[in-house]
Parts: sequence; structure tokens; C-alpha cells
Amino acid sequence: MSNITKITRIIAVDPGYERLGVAVLEKENGKEKLLFSECFKTSAKLPHSERLNLIGKELEEVIKKYKPERLAIETLFFAKNQKSAMQVAEARGVIMYEGKRNGLEIYEYSPMAVKIAVTGYGKSDKIQITEMVKRLVKIEKEIKHDDEYDAIAIGLTFFATSRVK
Repeated sequence: MSNITKITRIIAVDPGYERLGVAVLEKENGKEKLLFSECFKTSAKLPHSERLNLIGKELEEVIKKYKPERLAIETLFFAKNQKSAMQVAEARGVIMYEGKRNGLEIYEYSPMAVKIAVTGYGKSDKIQITEMVKRLVKIEKEIKHDDEYDAIAIGLTFFATSRVK
């Protein structure tokens, strides 16, 4: 029997257009650890194409710095606002492109799957998800936006549903 430590590192993204939640987590010997998280924002004053470009560049920088093996992303939840849904869909495309371009395996999870994995209940609200994320992983900074907690929850979903030990 060997003493090899298996570490799996992922980047998890809560896709958005104005705000994008990004988290890097790793699992080592059965324990999840948060290495990085942020809420990346793009300005509404910028042209659409520039906002998408900034999302791609930001993701590329995080991937290059933290060297994850996989990307976990939430599937698109269609809201009533079609324009907003299209913008988020385009942002997801940029995110998935950057992941693949950097050689990452991509895993997608529905909002309900994330809620079930993190809280055990598919109709959990934002407060319940945030509270469970705080219990499941040590966070050593102040987080101001739900998008960041959502990204961490998506990362935890990957670990809860994959065969990674």
C-alpha cells in the first residue's frame, strides 16, 4: 500500500454576464479546501463583445495561476428575461471554451443538482446554500456576493457527485 496523496483541483464557475462567481477548490485525502474565490464583474458601459472578452481573460488567468484539472459549471436556468438568458448563455460559451482550450474536463450541474448536493434539498434558497457552504468548507475572507458562494457550491457538487476521493 502506498502513501501517495491524491489531489484533485477544480475551478468552479457560477456563470453570469454582469457578475461571475469563480472558485478554485481541491480535495486532498477526502477533504475539500477552498484555494481561491471571487466575484468577477463586468461593466454595463462596455460593449457586449468586450465584456465576453474580459470574462475569458479572467478565467484564463485563474486557470493559469491555479492549474485546475477540471471545470465545474452550472447549467443555464432560463429566467423570464430572454435577453439576459442569451447573455449568460454566451458567457457560458466563453467559459467552456476557455476550459477546453486549457485542457480541462468539463462537468455541468443543474441548479437543482447543486442544491441537492450541498443541502440535501432541491428547493433550498440562497440563504440555506450559503449557510451549508460555510459549514462544508473553511472560508477565510469576507464574501459579499451570492455568486461567489454559488461557485463554491458548484465545486462542492463536483466533489459530492464524482468518484474523486
